[in-house]
Amino acid sequence: MNKPSFPTGDRQREIYLNGFAGIRSNIPVDGKMLEEKARMKMSAEAFAYIAGGAGHESTIASNRSAFEKYKIIPRMLRNVSERDTSITLFGKKIPSPLILSPVGVLEMVHPEADLAVGRAASRENIPYIFSNQASVPMEQVATTMGSGLRLFQLYWSKSNELVASFVSRAEKCGCSAIVVTLDTTLLGWRTRDLEMAYLPFLEGKGIAQYTSDPVFQKLMDEPNPNGPKRTITLDALSGLIKMVNAYPGKGFIRKLKSGRPVKAVQKFTAIYSNPAISWKDLSFLRQCTKLPILLKGILHPDDASLAIDHGIDGIIVSNHGGRQVDGAISTFEALPEIVKVIGGQIPVLMDSGIRGGADMFKAIAMGATAVCIGRPYVYGLTLGGESGVREVIQNLVSDFDLTMGLSGCKSVLEINRSMLLPV
Repeated sequence: MNKPSFPTGDRQREIYLNGFAGIRSNIPVDGKMLEEKARMKMSAEAFAYIAGGAGHESTIASNRSAFEKYKIIPRMLRNVSERDTSITLFGKKIPSPLILSPVGVLEMVHPEADLAVGRAASRENIPYIFSNQASVPMEQVATTMGSGLRLFQLYWSKSNELVASFVSRAEKCGCSAIVVTLDTTLLGWRTRDLEMAYLPFLEGKGIAQYTSDPVFQKLMDEPNPNGPKRTITLDALSGLIKMVNAYPGKGFIRKLKSGRPVKAVQKFTAIYSNPAISWKDLSFLRQCTKLPILLKGILHPDDASLAIDHGIDGIIVSNHGGRQVDGAISTFEALPEIVKVIGGQIPVLMDSGIRGGADMFKAIAMGATAVCIGRPYVYGLTLGGESGVREVIQNLVSDFDLTMGLSGCKSVLEINRSMLLPV
């Protein structure tokens, strides 16, 4: 695995020295400026899909405001000249408690999509959770990452055969764990997307894991009597062209005549999510793989306890970035009780709302093993491709390193809840 491009403590120095030479990055350091600049470059549909949330987006707001309910209490004279930001996760040492969350349909913001993110993660030695709704098949991203640490996000479809196939492919391409997303068995009421009346999957985007899968190709040949009825309009024809172009293979006319692009979208929309799954279904997944299994979307301590009862190897405290349930508890608010229930038996990761080093520090002080980010690296991808993602990672890791040192901690192990004051 490649080492980060420079020690975290040197990132700040590099920015200032480049500025002295008249070189300023295209990637804003400030999270709000990063989002705004990316918004100006994205299509309206892409920004709505990436930045938007459920309902009035109160969950998105609370994911951020929850961090302000606790303040860091720095300690002095601790000799923090040498610092160690590394952690160990499932037996593997990583240089920082930062992981890239799965984000789907990245082709909406950059042509290299998941490939650019995978390369950036590998070169910065940061784990990357492959999206179930990727724009590039997992095998291609794994190849471009080399030995970089990767995990695979699983959306549990209505076909267990397809679930097993996805998991098998993840194992073969070197994924070190399976991350089951639990909170998207139904699509949330995403107001911005609904105002746009736009869903990228209907154009065949974000379904590369499916169209590259032999089981899904077989399922495509099954009859689909309940497929959606489409009204023929110029926009519908434009969407059909996009659908055909998105489908793998060469030759537009050949793909169009085959009917496979349309079948792929119809089959995907029919089976991609499964609201009928329950705790008992996890035994099927355990039979499919020996890899560690993490549950993503845990917010209630009772569910954390059930995860332990069912032999789960880790959880991610997540509300899907506020995209599923409007008014849901923020992840930072949910974290303490879940950490208490878990009692150190398995890793507890957290996502949704992380925007800076102080957020990372607070989450770890509250008991998180590591944190995951989504939107920030997508904004970096939008503005600069692979290099943009790398800069976002570097900025967050360096911000965390400095926050840790300035708070009097030489290592992640020294960060604890006594360093936070509730307000």
